[in-house]
Amino acid sequence: MFLEPSFRNQRSGWIEVICGSMFSGKTEELIRRIRRARIANQQVAIYKPQIDIRYSDHEVVSHDANSLTSHPVPHSRELLNVDEGVNVVGIDEAQFFDQELPGVCEQLAMKGIRVIVAGLDMDFRGRPFGPMPDLLAMAEYITKVHAICHHCGNLATHSYRLTQDEQTVMLGEKHEYEARCRVCYGMGNILRLK
Repeated sequence: MFLEPSFRNQRSGWIEVICGSMFSGKTEELIRRIRRARIANQQVAIYKPQIDIRYSDHEVVSHDANSLTSHPVPHSRELLNVDEGVNVVGIDEAQFFDQELPGVCEQLAMKGIRVIVAGLDMDFRGRPFGPMPDLLAMAEYITKVHAICHHCGNLATHSYRLTQDEQTVMLGEKHEYEARCRVCYGMGNILRLK
């Protein structure tokens, strides 16, 4: 379990990354940390990419239907306009942001802000996704969460796409994706190529 560091006597902010496959609880963990920050009377701001409209235009929503109001933004630079007094920034679906997101997170952390980022670490091909590799490299704290493999029940680390669509960015839910372990993910790709 992740326990939040204390802000007392902290000279600068930091970056936390929550990563994993589809259906692993990334957004759920982000919501949990934001709610705990609010309980601690910290000022928070939550952002998501404007293209993520699966469940709501203006909320961060987990697959379990938990939600928090958020600010949809078209570009990561807009996160630098965070209100004065905010000391925790939450960012969901980071893989859909532009490549400037790591630098923006660094600037926020240097202002003394705790930055909590959630996103897919790999795309449906099993490759590092968007700005996530750079965020993982620069974060002070990393939490990798796991789903359960839809086929065998082991820990799932991959997002398997059920459709033949080959574009990297494709918003989807349980009809388009499954969480799979490494072996079941590999077997599915072998069958798909036949």
